[in-house]
Amino acid sequence: MRTPVSDPQRIGPYAVVGRLGSGGMGWVYLARSPAGEAVAVKVVRAELAADDGFRRRFAREVAAARAVAGEYTAAVVDADPLASPPWLATEYVAAPSLAEAVAASGPLPEPELRRLGAGLVEALRAIHAAGVVHRDLKPSNVLLAADRPRVIDFGVSLLDGTGRLTRAGSVLGTPAYMAPEQLTGAGVGPPCDIFALGGVLAYAATGRAPFGDGSGVMYRVAHEAPDLSAVPPGVRETVARCLDKDPRRRPGTAALLGALAPPGTLPSWPAPVTDRIRERGEDLARRRSAGAAGVSMAPALLLHARTLLDAGLTGTLVRQAVDRGRSR
Repeated sequence: MRTPVSDPQRIGPYAVVGRLGSGGMGWVYLARSPAGEAVAVKVVRAELAADDGFRRRFAREVAAARAVAGEYTAAVVDADPLASPPWLATEYVAAPSLAEAVAASGPLPEPELRRLGAGLVEALRAIHAAGVVHRDLKPSNVLLAADRPRVIDFGVSLLDGTGRLTRAGSVLGTPAYMAPEQLTGAGVGPPCDIFALGGVLAYAATGRAPFGDGSGVMYRVAHEAPDLSAVPPGVRETVARCLDKDPRRRPGTAALLGALAPPGTLPSWPAPVTDRIRERGEDLARRRSAGAAGVSMAPALLLHARTLLDAGLTGTLVRQAVDRGRSR
């Protein structure tokens, strides 16, 4: 991706503090609202912004995502699809991702796993109630904030591998967490997010995706059983039901809340995670008070910066990969 000639000092009404990262859609910045709140602002690349079809689809998707209301999501707070270039602002959560937390301190114990699962179900309830399907729920799209987990990038994962918005017959997502029907282009709906939830919980419990990664993962997702041997017995059956190949047999959010709700007092995150949360808050406070445009982000902030989906696969390519695996 081409680097912008210079980072903007303002995006809409937001004062830029510094660049967080980049992805297939463009660049993402940490910025301050007029009221002093921190937001992550995603700015669309010029070549995409020049496509009228892109702008129309972007506007529709943003409108749907803004309708999501819930305490377990990082909300879309503002957007201007007609700006030059178009941009999208979301709530900024100074917290590590689940992927980072597990990589740094290991899998979550069962009480914390239940807390995570119940929070993610609440997030999916809010997302689905707004008519949105996340389509790319995975460990890096889950933030472990001090008060509750937050789901990010819902309803705005719009790009395929070429940087174009998805069109009919295309699918997008992260293969290790995509439902079989999503991989083959058979359809995308709320059950796809339930399948991804099962994968995320399996990862949180074991430190690995239930179907593995790398070569052959799409075939395994479509045709093989997940490896849940290291998932705590108390939640193993629930995770397995989420990962059912048949979307009609996956549980709904009401059943999942009953199965995953932690008994008794809500557990805290493990100490290494709470330490990282505190460090993120301190970094954010320093950057907000500095307030200088173009300042490079501290590594702690960079680690959890999220952009829109960088890569995806068309339904044809995915089906070919699945078929190749079947023929081996």
